[in-house]
Amino acid sequence: MKKQWTMLFLIVILISAPFVVSAEEDAEREQGLSIEDEENVPSAEEMLDEQMDEQMDRLGLSEIETFWEDIRTEYESFLPESQRGELSDFIQGERQFNPADWGQAFLRFIFHEITSNLALLGTLLLLTVFTMVLRALQNAFEHAAVSKIAYSVTFTVLIIIAMNSFYVAMSYAQEAVQSMVTFLMALLPMLLSLLAITGAASSAALFHPLIIVLVNTSGLLIDRLVLPLLFVSALLSVISTMSEKFQLSKLAALIRNAAMAILGAFLTVFLAAVSVQGATAAVTDGITVRTAKYIAGNFVPVVGRMFTDATDTVIGASLLLKNTVGVAGLAILFVIIAFPALKILALAIIFQLSAAVMQPLGGGPLGTCLSLFAKTVLFMFAAVAVVSLMFFLAITIIITSGNLSLMVR
Repeated sequence: MKKQWTMLFLIVILISAPFVVSAEEDAEREQGLSIEDEENVPSAEEMLDEQMDEQMDRLGLSEIETFWEDIRTEYESFLPESQRGELSDFIQGERQFNPADWGQAFLRFIFHEITSNLALLGTLLLLTVFTMVLRALQNAFEHAAVSKIAYSVTFTVLIIIAMNSFYVAMSYAQEAVQSMVTFLMALLPMLLSLLAITGAASSAALFHPLIIVLVNTSGLLIDRLVLPLLFVSALLSVISTMSEKFQLSKLAALIRNAAMAILGAFLTVFLAAVSVQGATAAVTDGITVRTAKYIAGNFVPVVGRMFTDATDTVIGASLLLKNTVGVAGLAILFVIIAFPALKILALAIIFQLSAAVMQPLGGGPLGTCLSLFAKTVLFMFAAVAVVSLMFFLAITIIITSGNLSLMVR
């Protein structure tokens, strides 16, 4: 009996052995496949880079690349060699914006502008000496009608030359503001689209009409009100220097102060509207996305967790791309405003230098007039700087609102 049970046991072992071996081989094969699959699965960093590349291709940077190409074409001789690459190279990290190189470029540019305007300084000084000679002739002779007329004509020519240069400074300011507005209108749709993809839909919906209205209003305010008021102030100052009996210097100062007060009031409204509303919308977006992810991850069977993980990847890639495009936009905006602003500053330096040199020569009213021109041109420079500050802060708030909503999540 024992022999029969032993034989039966051996037969069962022999029959089941191939199945055990087959099962082990299948297990090893499955284990090998799982290892290979794990090796072929891309890392989180690779998935993030892939998502960023796809979104960059879909987004399209042609509009803001146009502004960068215009800068490279117009100011190529002043740009540092390391900063002449394509815009996509900077966004993808192949090139880096170097503040030191840009600082040297701006110094070269303002030195070039000052030396280019030395001809204006020489013309003003030469005509000033000529007017002094005519004044001496007027005092030396009893019948000085001809020399008096010549003095008046020469003085008028000096004022016309100075006013023409002043108008050039005003045109620089208007072009700079218009370029900034146009660039921001091209950049904002990209930033707001990326902001919406990150889950900050409320922020994108709020910023879209708010910032567009404020940006266009600021451009119109500077172009149609602030700069013309400064120009009128300069004209009144010229009239005051030409006539001792008819003085309008107080009115000129009032108009100049009114222009700067209008600009300061609008700056306050701009910052208050964008910052307060942006922070509120960012918190709302963060709470909304966090709730949606919780519901999808816990109440949607099987695919809920996969969906939230994929969403996190897309949001992360969009957030990085938004920050990168935003920083690149800030850099381009700074370059757009820097060169015209330096042109304005160079003219202010020339006016002030001319007034300082004319004073010991006996320039009199003309020196006072040029000093007022220099002061008004500096006010134009300040107006352009304030507008650029508003636009800088608008882009920064859009960038940080997406980051804030992510922190809330």
